Amino acid sequence: MDRTRREFVSIAGAVLAGAAFAPLRASPAGAPTMYGLIGKMTATAGKRDELVAILLEGVHDMPGCLSYIVAHDAGDQDTVWITEVWDSQASHAGSLQLPAVRAAIARAMPLIAGFDAGTVTAPVGGHGL
Repeated sequence: MDRTRREFVSIAGAVLAGAAFAPLRASPAGAPTMYGLIGKMTATAGKRDELVAILLEGVHDMPGCLSYIVAHDAGDQDTVWITEVWDSQASHAGSLQLPAVRAAIARAMPLIAGFDAGTVTAPVGGHGL
């Protein structure tokens, strides 16, 4: 697996995963830490809307996904930001094995010109979207 494919699977795979848009709550002391990802993708010229459509498919049926947001970059017509929150890192990893996610990754790959290194976060709470 080359570097680009590894980056895609680790950063973008989760992005393609989808969400159940539930409100976030602070984790009680001793509770497992939520798992968050923030990623930036650059679509091939003129393909941002097509990429976004793939990223937003099936966003309501992902076990453990609490929040999944895809946003246009206001300053770059080919860039997309993805912010997601999972109940655990294991839920995120499991989502990458789902047939629908794997198919979406395959369809999205030709539309991606590049991506920045993603950022892993440990969300502690907030208002649901």
